[in-house]
Amino acid sequence: MNEYKRKFLVVVDESKETDRAITFAAHRVNRTGGTVLLLSVIDSQDFTQFLGVEDVMRAEAREEAERLLDAKRARIDQIGEGVRTETVIREGDLVTEIEGLIRQDPGIAILVLAASAAKEGPGPLVGAFAGRAGQAALPVIITIIPGSMTDEQIVAVT
Repeated sequence: MNEYKRKFLVVVDESKETDRAITFAAHRVNRTGGTVLLLSVIDSQDFTQFLGVEDVMRAEAREEAERLLDAKRARIDQIGEGVRTETVIREGDLVTEIEGLIRQDPGIAILVLAASAAKEGPGPLVGAFAGRAGQAALPVIITIIPGSMTDEQIVAVT
């Protein structure tokens, strides 16, 4: 029998929120099984402004995305050697690419986001997805980690 193993989708960038989301997802997978799916989205709008160097900029952006994903995978390896990971690099609008990946990969069960601890609000991704209802809602669970939580606090709830 093929056993279903859910995927925890984490959007990767340089933010502190990414680290909070990765900490939660990796510890949860370490404890309950599944896969941490790391997504990096390259903003393709940056390439259209500079004619003639688009290919070079795209290659550099992809290298940077791969470097960042490797660093996040190394962090996950520190959490648990048995934590399975997958990585995806996409190009386009961040929200659109997240929605598309969730539609294309039926294994994704949970989108893990971390809210910003800043006074300005929870952050663009939490704002984009958390308040959706009805047909606009994503067909997955959205877990929002408070940005002010420490690693120890996150581990305690996983």
